Amino acid sequence: MVDVSSATAAPSVSVVICTYTAGRWDELLAGVSAVQSQLGPADELLVVVDHAPDVLTRAQDELSGCRVEPNKHGQGLSGARNTGVDLAQGEVVVFLDDDATPGEGWLDSLRQPFGDADVLGVAGRVDPAWEGGAAPRWFPLEFGWVVGCDYVGLPPGGAQVRNPIGASMALRRAPLEAVGGFSELVGRVGTLPVGCEETEISIRLAQHDPTARVVRATGGTVHHLVPKHRQRLSYFRSRCWHEGRSKAVLSGLVGSQQGLASERAYSTRTLPRGVVTHVTAAVHGDVYGLARAACIVFGLLTTALGYLSVRLGERTP
Repeated sequence: MVDVSSATAAPSVSVVICTYTAGRWDELLAGVSAVQSQLGPADELLVVVDHAPDVLTRAQDELSGCRVEPNKHGQGLSGARNTGVDLAQGEVVVFLDDDATPGEGWLDSLRQPFGDADVLGVAGRVDPAWEGGAAPRWFPLEFGWVVGCDYVGLPPGGAQVRNPIGASMALRRAPLEAVGGFSELVGRVGTLPVGCEETEISIRLAQHDPTARVVRATGGTVHHLVPKHRQRLSYFRSRCWHEGRSKAVLSGLVGSQQGLASERAYSTRTLPRGVVTHVTAAVHGDVYGLARAACIVFGLLTTALGYLSVRLGERTP
């Protein structure tokens, strides 16, 4: 069960930013600066560098007002996050991607729901910051998760969710430690576009305490960079493929009933509605409407094939 005996309306917070490449240095600096402007007296900021000695040295030399440490676990985002949890002193651990910049009021919007003792985690709002200024016109917003952002079909603020987006999420530290942290069997390693570590930990936390909830908080936002190379159809395909494979691994860990519960509603309700919406837009003169509808079908089929490639024991092509 969740130990909430020390929960207050304003719990102390440890913000954890995991990074692995000098290619995101400017985004990391922007994120660190934005977080520091929002920290309270009892809060802290931790930067965990994932097996990148040059980045670690630079961060330790140039970053101030935060603690910089190397990943003490296996390489990858899950291991880096577990290092952050090991070091954290706050009652709540907030995770922020190294290419995401918080807007004003972001940290308070994540902190506030923890005044409810039943709230185990909070999923923050994540808006895309498209390099170039706008999404490709062929890109369906129903697949915002492909670029690590909010997507059509998410519930409103305050509603319960199962799948927090890792670019902006918060979890109570005590139950997170009690279940052993993030599984290193799933999750991103470097640039390999895999995932599901947030979903997996949410399911395990719910199994640990069925009365606890993860809720959405949309009062604040982070702006998650979407660089040009992630705006290509090849990345869309790769991300969908690896998401399917990750979901298959997740289902093996927690069972397909829980591992695919949210995906069933998304696939049978959100995506068909999206196809109709974009085809209708095409009928009314939006020449890219058919492309977006086709991408929804393509993305769903690619994700399903990735899932089957693991479940049937096939190798990645």
